[in-house]
Amino acid sequence: MEILIKNARVVDSSQDFIGDVYINSGIIYEIGKKLEKDCEVIDGEGYILAPSFIDLHSHFREPGYTYKEDILSGSKAASRGGYTAVNLMANTKPVCSRMETINKVLKKAREINLVDIHQCASITENLWGESIDHLYELTNEVKFISDDGKGVASSRVMLDAMVVAREKNLTIISHAENEQLVDLDTRLAENMMTWRDIALSKFTGCKLHLAHVSTKEAMQDIIEGKKQGVRVTCEVTPHHLALTEETVYRVNPPIRSPEDVAFLIEAIKDGFVDTISTDHAPHSIEDKINGAPGISGLETAFPVCFTKLVGEGHITLNKLSELMSKNPAKIMGLNKGEIKIGYEGDLVILDTKTKYNIDTSEFLSKGGNTPFEGKTVTGKVICTIKAGNVVYKDKIFR
Repeated sequence: MEILIKNARVVDSSQDFIGDVYINSGIIYEIGKKLEKDCEVIDGEGYILAPSFIDLHSHFREPGYTYKEDILSGSKAASRGGYTAVNLMANTKPVCSRMETINKVLKKAREINLVDIHQCASITENLWGESIDHLYELTNEVKFISDDGKGVASSRVMLDAMVVAREKNLTIISHAENEQLVDLDTRLAENMMTWRDIALSKFTGCKLHLAHVSTKEAMQDIIEGKKQGVRVTCEVTPHHLALTEETVYRVNPPIRSPEDVAFLIEAIKDGFVDTISTDHAPHSIEDKINGAPGISGLETAFPVCFTKLVGEGHITLNKLSELMSKNPAKIMGLNKGEIKIGYEGDLVILDTKTKYNIDTSEFLSKGGNTPFEGKTVTGKVICTIKAGNVVYKDKIFR
């Protein structure tokens, strides 16, 4: 498969120029100006050509909750959002604790083949917070383990899991929430668990990734851990950057104060935040009415982040590409996330000039649960290319 994108503004974490990109056999083969090839040609004049986005934190709900989302609908939502790789959490039914369940997810993902899918295994078997014996049976297909949806309550269980993770070169993704404190104070619950997991990572030498960081104090502990050489990375979500607690919408962790938002943005600018991840958590209307926490986030992540971070002058588009493409690719060990010869031909074409209102009726996800319905944003994914194949085109880009 060959494809040539011409006359676009080519932007990634380290470059910004007008030019052409040629993909051959799924790989970026040539970059230049006035390239001519006998293949499919896309005219990118007036648009941004960037690396596709990579999400370290998504929920596709399969197996067990496919009325909320499934691998096909989640993959379609990802491609519409400009993503070509996602990392799925393990809180399915059955829980992705055993390779038998994980392999079923991966097999279906390969059959659909819209985006590259990695499936996390749970830290504790069935998310029960007790046994970690299943970790010894995990094969090389697994790179991350997480009990996302809840924190691992026992410090000894988490320590033992980190020892195994270090031995097997796994990264632990921590849902930092102390369940004993969450009913008292969600802020205290996040801050104490963040501190604990960083301390355990420092002790064990395990790679630790802190999910959906939302408070100033948690980020301060992460910054201190990084300065001390702890093997810790972290993510923030679009909704924790663009919203404040005045927005009444249930997510976990909650939307925080303006002071927290300002501190997270400063941490981004100072280079302490590694990635922006969506925590894509689709729900049915009924489940959301009944209090299920979460946002269907894959299809709104780029416009929300571009509008908030780039549009308000906090960071450049290069920095946003680093957060949404380069860094998550590096953490996941993927040969993508930058526009360089030899990298996979996973690209996205962006319209960064047109303002529009987010409309959930256009979502490809089964979940329309979002506080961004009707929000005016700038920045739209109009074409997603995976391995040289167009997997999504917006109706305005035909």
